[in-house]
Amino acid sequence: MMTRRLLQLFTGLAMYGISLAMFIRAGLGLDPWDVFHQGLANRTGLSIGVVVIIVSFLVLLLWIPLRQWPGFGTLCNAVLVGVFADVGLALIPAVSQIAGQFALLGGAIVLNGIASACYIGARFGPGARDGLMTGLARRTGWSVRLSRTLIEVCVLAIGWLLGGSVGLGTVAYALAIGPLVHVLLPRFMVPASPLKTAAGATAVKAPEHCA
Repeated sequence: MMTRRLLQLFTGLAMYGISLAMFIRAGLGLDPWDVFHQGLANRTGLSIGVVVIIVSFLVLLLWIPLRQWPGFGTLCNAVLVGVFADVGLALIPAVSQIAGQFALLGGAIVLNGIASACYIGARFGPGARDGLMTGLARRTGWSVRLSRTLIEVCVLAIGWLLGGSVGLGTVAYALAIGPLVHVLLPRFMVPASPLKTAAGATAVKAPEHCA
């Protein structure tokens, strides 16, 4: 079981980074956080992968007042997504024809959905940005949806002002990624161990999960 979990975690994070590179090469707009990453990369001259890593660890600092602690998967996510984003950009050429751009965008959304289901299903902890969302919801009493909306609107606006790419891909991602992960996650969710299952059965209240 541990071998499967580790393989699924690392494969998912690699695919996530490659999907980010595909979004960039498609040139039709990025998801909110990556609009922010791209804007910072444009302003600083750093590669987007390096920016993703730096932002991940800065976001983890925000976990401290929320009394949230990273898991093994959280730390792997913080490093590997950025590494594989730069690898993907080195391997995937830019596309100028509109048909190729749409094909690359569609492939990026699907790959991102599979990647998300893989690393979430491995049960090694949330990514830095997801943890910020759920931690804020828990500490403030806001819904997860409201917390996510506020955070993503803020980073999208800042990223756009910094020159990040907002477009059709941004809208397509927002509409498609939730339903896609919802369908895929049960296929990749690693069953909890019997000990954890027994412990969960005696808990007074189950933890809140993001749909």
